[in-house]
Amino acid sequence: MDGFRVVRRQTPHRWAGLVVLPAALLIALAFCSLLLMIQDKSPVEAAVVLFQGGFGSLYALQDTMLKAIPIFLCSLGVSIAFRMKVWNIGAEGQFALGGVGATWAVLTFPDLPMPVMLPLMLLCAAVTGGLWGLLPGLLKLKFGLNEIISTLMLNYIGIEFMRYLVYGPWKDPGSMGFPMTAMFPDEAIFPEVLGSVHAGLVVCVVAAAAVSVFLQRTRLGFELCAAGENPRAARYAHIPYGFLLVFVLTVSGALAGMAGCVEVSATFNRLQPSLCTGYGYTAIVVAWLSRLRTPSIALFSVFLAGLLVGTDNLQVDMQVPAAFGGILEGCILLCVLAGQFFYSYTFVRTGRSQGGAA
Repeated sequence: MDGFRVVRRQTPHRWAGLVVLPAALLIALAFCSLLLMIQDKSPVEAAVVLFQGGFGSLYALQDTMLKAIPIFLCSLGVSIAFRMKVWNIGAEGQFALGGVGATWAVLTFPDLPMPVMLPLMLLCAAVTGGLWGLLPGLLKLKFGLNEIISTLMLNYIGIEFMRYLVYGPWKDPGSMGFPMTAMFPDEAIFPEVLGSVHAGLVVCVVAAAAVSVFLQRTRLGFELCAAGENPRAARYAHIPYGFLLVFVLTVSGALAGMAGCVEVSATFNRLQPSLCTGYGYTAIVVAWLSRLRTPSIALFSVFLAGLLVGTDNLQVDMQVPAAFGGILEGCILLCVLAGQFFYSYTFVRTGRSQGGAA
């Protein structure tokens, strides 16, 4: 009888991206529409509120850009690790430790001028975030510990360490009991460069340019991409796979740490527990949606940030539960991951089996 079997494509499908990604997004939105209908909410009205909240006005666009900046930096870092098939799920903890590193710089050197203070904060944030990425790299290299597990578990440690500091040693005595550090001086706050959008946008541009040049123009960048395509062949070609493993996780953590610095400085102006709002996990979704391409990372960072802002509007205008944004984001990721199948595999009809009666 006729049937089908799964066959791997010799080369990835050239036009699958034009169909699979929009189809995955539509399926995710359709599922979330069903959830709205169960609550007697209009999906059409919700879509209008969602779009207007994230992209419908200059204020909405600026708010979207403010959320897109840390998402982009985390996504850029995650994508570097993913290029080598190293799965860094720890951007959220690295983001938190970046905030810790930046805050340490402010509390230790509060009187520095802005041209010195801001680079020092970024450097300290990159070091603390990078060290938090370095640790799972060493654990995998020395003990074979799966980096998915180690980076995920380190998220909780990093976030709780940040909370320990703001509830304990770094708590501002004048905060009336609230867990937060003292307000940063003006020299430690990223200035606005485009309306209410702060200079973290400049950090994003510089980081994107540096990563692109590194991957496309340097030998180490070429070896990184080659090691991701075929780790066994990379070892045979004497590419330093172990070094690259530790390197990509460190750089990935450093970029997430810089995102934490930008957020703690420009958005909160101090360190407080609400720093971690899931940007590190959103970065994973962005990396998969963008297929690890830097321009696409920028595009989808803005798109996901707009969804986050729009979901906040849904909560206010239509009384949608706060969890709806996480559900929408998770559905998009699951649908995109399922759609990846069609890039590399296809169904082939098998011939009719021959049989006869005695």
